[in-house]
Order: sequence, then structure tokens, then C-alpha cells
Amino acid sequence: MSVSTAPTRSRRRWLPLPRRLVRSLAGQLFVVQVVIVAAVVAGGAVLAYLFTAERTEDAARREVTSVAHAVADSPSVRSAVAGPDPTAVLQPYVEQVRQDVGVSFITVMDTEGVRWTHPLPEQIGKRYLGHIDWALAGQTRSETYTGTLGPSVRVVTPVWDDQHRVIALVSVGLTLESISAQLSGPLLALVGVAVAALALGGAGTYLANSRLRRHTHGMRPDELSHLYEYHQATLRSVREGLILLDRAHRVVLCNDAARELLGLEGELDGRPVAELGLPEALVAAVLGEEPVRDEVHLTAERVVVLNTSTIGTGLGRVVTLRDHTELQSLSGELDSVRGFTEALGAQAHEAANRLHAVVSLIELGRHEQAVEFATAELALAQQLTDRVVAAVGEPVLAALLLGKAAQAAERGVELTLTEDSRIDDGVLPPGLSARDLITVLGNLIDNAVDAAIAGAAQSPGPPEVTVTARIDGDGGDGDGGDGGAVDGGVLGVGGGGACLLLRVADTGAGIDPAAVEDVFRRGWSTKQDGHGHGLGLALVAQAARRNGGTVEVGRERGAVLTVRLPLTGGRVRELEQGGVSA
Repeated sequence: MSVSTAPTRSRRRWLPLPRRLVRSLAGQLFVVQVVIVAAVVAGGAVLAYLFTAERTEDAARREVTSVAHAVADSPSVRSAVAGPDPTAVLQPYVEQVRQDVGVSFITVMDTEGVRWTHPLPEQIGKRYLGHIDWALAGQTRSETYTGTLGPSVRVVTPVWDDQHRVIALVSVGLTLESISAQLSGPLLALVGVAVAALALGGAGTYLANSRLRRHTHGMRPDELSHLYEYHQATLRSVREGLILLDRAHRVVLCNDAARELLGLEGELDGRPVAELGLPEALVAAVLGEEPVRDEVHLTAERVVVLNTSTIGTGLGRVVTLRDHTELQSLSGELDSVRGFTEALGAQAHEAANRLHAVVSLIELGRHEQAVEFATAELALAQQLTDRVVAAVGEPVLAALLLGKAAQAAERGVELTLTEDSRIDDGVLPPGLSARDLITVLGNLIDNAVDAAIAGAAQSPGPPEVTVTARIDGDGGDGDGGDGGAVDGGVLGVGGGGACLLLRVADTGAGIDPAAVEDVFRRGWSTKQDGHGHGLGLALVAQAARRNGGTVEVGRERGAVLTVRLPLTGGRVRELEQGGVSA
């Protein structure tokens, strides 16, 4: 049986403490901090020792100096020096003084340096080891010199007679060994303080690094660096938009997908989300207290699905965005296809009824009436088809108009195409997608049909919807009546450029002038039958904005909505040069 030796995260956590500390970031910081604490404590201890030693030596110099002056000024010393046997008088005296004051030696000597007294009796009569020149000159000086008792701090001072002549010399000293003995107590206390400081600093450092080790999961610095790089690369490469916010709702991270979905540019880190220029509804959802799940929002050019969640206990917020634009457009196309299917079913049902009527007339022998009925029905059915096909050469728009006309007829609404409608095949540029055309015209007609049906009770005539689709060569002020205008993009069409004009009017109640600003906001609707409304006109404005066009709201019998989409390309230039007029 083989045992894998590959290092794993769980196995590394159970390694012995020293190895783990050395390998992990927390361990390396612990070692560095312990070294720093030890160096600081050792340095402080050395400085404190040097300072204490210097002060102790200074105190020893002052002590021996004062003792030397006291002995030299003593009358008994002066009289003994002048006597026949100075040693017999001075030796007991200075030894008593030495023991009382605690110095290492007191030596009284003649002006030649021959000792009269000494702690070691055998040294009496021998020459003093040290300098006496300045004492003979009447000065008192100290020095560190190695004598019979070893290295010592000593002072030599003169003894004066009544005529102020130097008649003898006195030297008092403390050995360095005795001075060191005086330092042993403070030194031991200093060492104890240093060890306690080192232990306390090490314990505090260990506790701090234990907490750091828990937060870093025992990872090494290179592992943390790689993890951060992987984290950044992953967050920025995911296809979903991702925004990380701190607890103050400032941007911590915004990946490339989120920038593209929301149309954000420039430096975003640290900026409040409320200052990014996003739609108010989107900002309100992001800043709301409750998490958001799969909520649809519109930006300048896209439909996005929003999700939010809180990080930890109020540390911040994660915002994810998915592009719903294509799915929404496909849903609209599916609705259109479903409408076409329903319209074809209704037409098939009506055609079957008419066919039964024709067959019944033939069976009754009324052939002429059967022919007249069939011809009239065929002409009525073909009239709108011929009108649309003749006026609208663009197949997508023609098919949409025919399908919407059948749907409107089934609901009791008459859909007509104005006489000035005309769009030649091939005039629309490739950049103007069929999906956007279906989004714009399909939603306008659907809303107009609903409005016409809703206003049928107040309208004197039958509900009607009138559609105008043409190339507007001068981009005039046109057909919107009085009302508001919503600028849909960077290219205004109120000037002289050619544009595709799509105008839909209904016989409903119209749009309140006070509500013009809210018409194209997501969620706005005049319907009261629950949710699911309020997105169509928002998608119309978005598609117009995406193609650089405008949307206008006006009023005639009912509401009038006009969309102008700018056209570019060689075929459009030919139309402009040919003087196409509205």
C-alpha cells in the first residue's frame, strides 16, 4: 500500500509548530517580531548597564575623592607625618577609616612615594604604584590604575603643613572588582526586567500571530500572493457582471463585464454607487436592505437581471448582473410569432366560415350570390396585404404589420397604414437590426391596440390604430403633435439627416401630459390587471437610444408615439440627394 506524500492544506495545519511557523506568513512575522523585540530589549539592557556602570564609577570617584580630602585634612595625620614613626600612628587610623567608609585602600606616603600605610602590611615601605606628580604640584586628580590590589579607581591628594607646603600624599581607591560587585544587584534586576519584557513581548506577538494565522489559514506569503492574483483574475474574467461594495456602499471591485453591462468608464474604486450615474430603480435595489433575486432592470442600452447579497455581518454587498437583453428580445420575437400563429388560426377559422357560406349558396343554386360573396371577401382580405406589400418593401416590417393587423382585427380593432407610408427594400442599413425593429414597432402597436380597446367606451367611433412607416428625409419636427420628447441617443434627428420614421396613433384616452416623463420608465403602465406590464415602452426607448434615435410622445384623437431612427449608408445618401420629402 502506497502513501501519498503530496502536501495538503489539512495536513500542513497539523505539522509541528516550529515548521509551520517558519512556513506560514504568521510564523515568519512571529520570528521577525520576536527578533525585533529581543534586539530592542537587549539594546535597552546594554544601554541601561552602561549608564548604570558609568554612574557607579562616577559615584566611586566622588567617594574616594571625599575620603582622600578628609584624611589629608585630618590634624592627626598632619602631626603623625611630622613625627618620628608615621606608620605606627597612621596605619591603625587609616585602616579604621577604610573599614568605616568601605573603600579598598587608603595609602599615606611621603613626597617620594614611599608608603607609610597599606591594607597589606608587607607593602608598607615600598613605593606607591601610580602617578603622584600632580599631587606634588598641589592638585587632586583621579585615575584608573593597576596596583597591588588590581585595577582600581584612585585619587591622590596632597597633605599641607601650616606654611602651605606639601609634606605628604594621601591616595584612596576602590578596586574595579568592588565596583562590579556594587553593580551586581542592579544588573540582576535589569536582566530580570529584560527577560520579563522579552517574555511578555513574545507572548503578545504569539497571540497576535495566532490570530493572523487563523485569518490567513496558515498560508505562506507566496501562496497568499498567488491566491490574490487568482482571485482578481477570476473575478475580472467571469462573464457575469460583478460589483463588490463596502459597508459605506463604495465600489471595491467592478469587473469588466459589469463595466460593459452598465456602461461605466474611468476609475470606479472608492466611488459611491449612487454617484455612478445608474438608473434610480437600479440604485434603489442595490442599496435596499433586503436581498434582490433575479430582478429585471433597464440600463441605457441593456436589460439586466440583478441579484444582491450581503457579505458577512454587514461588511459590504455583492452585486451580480446578467445580460438579459438578447433573451428579452427573443421573448419579444416569440410573442410576435405566437401572435402570428394566433392570427393565422383566427384567419383560418374565418376562412372556413366563409367557405361554408359559399358552399351553402352554391348548394342552394344561388351561384351569382356565391361568386359575389367570395369576390367581396377576397378583395377585403387582400386589400390590406396589397397595401402593406406595396408600401413596405422591408420584409421584416411588412410581416410584422400583417401579423399585427390580423391580431388587431381579431380583437375588434382596425389597423390601417397611412397613405404616405413607404419604405423601399434595402434602404435600411445593416446596423439597424430586425430585432430592434420588431421591438420598437411591435411594442408600439401592442400598446396602441390595448389603448384603443380600453378607450372604446369613450370614443365615438370604432377603435382604430394608425401606423406610419416611412423614410423621413429632412428629419423635421413632424408628427408627434404636442407632447414630450425623449432623446434616445447621441444622434439627434431633428436636423437634416435621413431617418426611419415609425409613428403609431390610437383612438384611446391618450397619455396624461404630466406622465410624459414617466412613460418610458420601467414599470410605468396604465393597465391595472397586475404585474407584467410597464416594460414595452421602456424597451422601445432603449432600442431607440441604442440606435441613436429619439422617441416622441404626442396627442391627436388619442396617444401618438413617434420613433425616429437615423440612417447611414450609400442608399440613404442617394435618397437625400434625390430630395426625399416627408
